[in-house]
Amino acid sequence: MLGDIRLTARHLGVPDRAVGMTTAEFLATSPRLSEFWTPLIVLDDAAMRHNIDTMATWCAERGLEIMPHGKTTMAPALWQRQLDAGALGITLATMGQVRTARTFGFSSIMLANAAVDEHALRYLAAELADEEFRFISWADSLATVEAMEAPLRDAHTPRPVDVLVEIGAEGGRTGARTIAEAIEIAERIAASDVLRLAGVAGYEGCLAHDRSDAALAAVEAYLATQIELHERIGHLYDSGDIYVTAGGSGFFDRVADAFARAGARAGAGERAGGGRTHFTLRSGAYIVHDEGFYRGMSPFDEGRRSSEKPRFQVGMFGVGRVTSHPEPQLALIDGGKRDFPFDEGLPVPRAKSARLGSAWQPLGGASASAMNDQHTYVHLERDVLAIGDVVRLGLSHPCTSFDKWTVLPVVESVDSDVVVDLAHTFF
Repeated sequence: MLGDIRLTARHLGVPDRAVGMTTAEFLATSPRLSEFWTPLIVLDDAAMRHNIDTMATWCAERGLEIMPHGKTTMAPALWQRQLDAGALGITLATMGQVRTARTFGFSSIMLANAAVDEHALRYLAAELADEEFRFISWADSLATVEAMEAPLRDAHTPRPVDVLVEIGAEGGRTGARTIAEAIEIAERIAASDVLRLAGVAGYEGCLAHDRSDAALAAVEAYLATQIELHERIGHLYDSGDIYVTAGGSGFFDRVADAFARAGARAGAGERAGGGRTHFTLRSGAYIVHDEGFYRGMSPFDEGRRSSEKPRFQVGMFGVGRVTSHPEPQLALIDGGKRDFPFDEGLPVPRAKSARLGSAWQPLGGASASAMNDQHTYVHLERDVLAIGDVVRLGLSHPCTSFDKWTVLPVVESVDSDVVVDLAHTFF
């Protein structure tokens, strides 16, 4: 299906000769990155494969499942890579994203959010006629439960919707604020005729933004609360599958430790009646990692001093071309806020080349000081750039990198000119 997508001038950056071809036809011509127009965000195939395999192996060794957060990339081809490596399914953030995933045939989806739009719930009821479709959503209030029930009843849902009770924390994002409140929600779900209590959920990442002792303590306290809730509502579970889920891309090591302790107490895996307890991570950004926000947060960053052996590699980079050099120590490149992420730090100039696809040379002492819509200001310690040179940028925050592009070229590696795939996104 993805190979049948016809490339047009709206797919920014693709070579002019690609316009009118299907993706499959274009890839069959052995394209080169040097053909593409700037600006670009480029994906590194070798790094992504390494990261996917690293995470899959690490989870398997700990008896954990993973349902990677697909909203990071919204790229079905990349979701499939994660599923092929053993992921239980894909996590998404909105019902619109769920519909996109269903369009491409994905059958195991967690909605890390509440589903309360009546139109979306009617759509969901129709999709649940597919017995192979695994769907899980969250609820953090009695009002959420009530908002779900009426549309599902009216649509005659063929089976109850699996719902996880979301526990939050004061100062956090969504989620019930106390265990007592969460238990009341769980009891209400368990009594519903169109919903099924399927476990507990939450997100620790909104409670801490670094790996200081105080931040880690807040994360661990939250996880202890989540596990306590799971244990206290255990009598409400039926014999089907149960999910305990947390874990972004910053603190998944702490989540794994907490889940391991809970699993040892409760017995992870098979449950009476044939169901399973799935202790599940939802990390998503690890597929490409980054050179900013997650470099400072991830326990698997290559620069972190730790006894942990796994290391992620940076799997994406930006490319901009020098279009103006008005001062000896200032160059401007042709990509800006509409092309590169900036919400978690500005891009970092890493290397240069006279020609896209040629060998990269380190660009020491350079920094980005500001961005406009289509310009990034590159300040130089030495005048080493010329008009037409290309600059490789380290990027921060994958979630706001992919959403700027409808298609991203995938090269063999950061040092290769060979394009092996095109990753289409559907935001």
